[in-house]
Amino acid sequence: MPPHTRVRRGIAYVQEGKRVFHGQTVEQNLLLGGYTRRRRRQEQRAEIEHVYELFPVLGEKRSRLAGSMSGGQQQMLAIGQALMAKPTLLLLDEPSGGLAPVIVKEVMARVQELKQSGLAILLVEQAVEASFAIADHVTVLDMGRTILSTRASAVSDLTVLWDAYFGKPAAGLAG
Repeated sequence: MPPHTRVRRGIAYVQEGKRVFHGQTVEQNLLLGGYTRRRRRQEQRAEIEHVYELFPVLGEKRSRLAGSMSGGQQQMLAIGQALMAKPTLLLLDEPSGGLAPVIVKEVMARVQELKQSGLAILLVEQAVEASFAIADHVTVLDMGRTILSTRASAVSDLTVLWDAYFGKPAAGLAG
């Protein structure tokens, strides 16, 4: 189905690589993120303010060009842009890619907040430790083939995930 149909059905996708409109301001990027939703200016303003509460640095830089911001700030903006569509499912593809560890921690903390607010999240991530606390279910893939699929709570030791990926038996799964 075309992207606009997916958005109208409540699915938002944040692509790998901090894809924002570099020549537009932070606020213009957020407005573009909510473009497919027709709503009153007040409602739109409330959504933008919600993103600024989630990512305060974006509020501080609302008038700056997105291309002038750091990679971490651009990633926050890409997530904020997706949230403007008021999704019920947020797809995140490698949100930690290329980010400093301190920024990864901040981005993942916001993703955890979004999950706790009731938003369904599908997270594709190689930073296992950063994403594991967020996960309810873990699936390890190798070249598109499922190697391990289990509840996150069933994994007693993260080495189980590495062992599954590298072909060792999954001994650290809780019953």
